[in-house]
Amino acid sequence: MTEQLDGAVIPTGFDVPVEPLRRAAHYTGEPGCIAEARAFAARFVEQLRQEWCAGIDERTDGEVMLVVSELVTNADRHSNGPYILELEGTDSTLTVSVYDSSDALPMRYPKDPRRIGRHGLEIVHALAAEVSAERVPVGKRVRALLRLGDRAALGGAAKQPAAAVADPATAGDSSGSTEGGMSGASPQGDRS
Repeated sequence: MTEQLDGAVIPTGFDVPVEPLRRAAHYTGEPGCIAEARAFAARFVEQLRQEWCAGIDERTDGEVMLVVSELVTNADRHSNGPYILELEGTDSTLTVSVYDSSDALPMRYPKDPRRIGRHGLEIVHALAAEVSAERVPVGKRVRALLRLGDRAALGGAAKQPAAAVADPATAGDSSGSTEGGMSGASPQGDRS
């Protein structure tokens, strides 16, 4: 509910949704799925702007699209089946989760500007405040949390120190471990 007094709009707090906005889409891996996922994310971001009054500027919008592209591309490239893109957001955060059928946790290579390819997870870590990967009953989930809002108020960037995602020592582990740290690693078993 919003009240207007002499032309001023005063939010009363009753019009704020109590549950985060959530949307999910299923992709088969057919050609065009990655572009469809970006379009789905763009519609989600617009809905988040409208329903949550999220302060998503053009740069943050581009960062969201890049994170979606990287995570969906990894699922498309490294799983043997369909994948799901799940988005959840409020006025201050947006979470991108991708579920796929591979239970191999992704590993992040050390920074190397001479390397061709395999920079996707490095990019996601640079943009997201938190990145995690966990095994789930049908494979794995890779999740990236992006902070939204005024960059100046967030210290010049919408990013806090990134969490680790997959530990190379446990990446090939089939013991059912659900969480791993994603520091630098050897290229064996890399899924980024």
